[in-house]
Amino acid sequence: MKVHQATLEDLHALTELFELYRAFYKQEANFDGAQQFLKERLTNEDSVVFIAYDEGKALGFTQLYPAFSSLSMERIWILNDLYVKKEARNKGTAQKLIDQAVHLVEETDAKGILLETNQENTPAQKLYDKLGFKKEANQFYFLSLEHYEKNIEE
Repeated sequence: MKVHQATLEDLHALTELFELYRAFYKQEANFDGAQQFLKERLTNEDSVVFIAYDEGKALGFTQLYPAFSSLSMERIWILNDLYVKKEARNKGTAQKLIDQAVHLVEETDAKGILLETNQENTPAQKLYDKLGFKKEANQFYFLSLEHYEKNIEE
């Protein structure tokens, strides 16, 4: 298995994985929209994407977005997406993708990686625990721009 930073040459395979990832989170299929979204991220260098292949078959990917911590005044990376095809799970694919993300942190002299996952995604939580990620016990995350905008209109 080989993992490398995705380029536009990986766009079709990456889009297929991305659509499987979106389906996992119950999003409506939109291959063209997904491909355009990923193409923009890669072209504009808005994110860093790593993709795993084995014998020419794309197995999984992870996408990280740069951010900064005002308190520590350092760069952090947000591991926003991680997906591995069912047939490649429990074979070290996710760990190799995360290893590349950790290497990116080291290369860019960043503070670390911030990630989140659905409460029901216990396999991912177990992997993150195993790899040394720590759950933030004293942080709350709020997200509801639609709700916010609706309340402003009322």
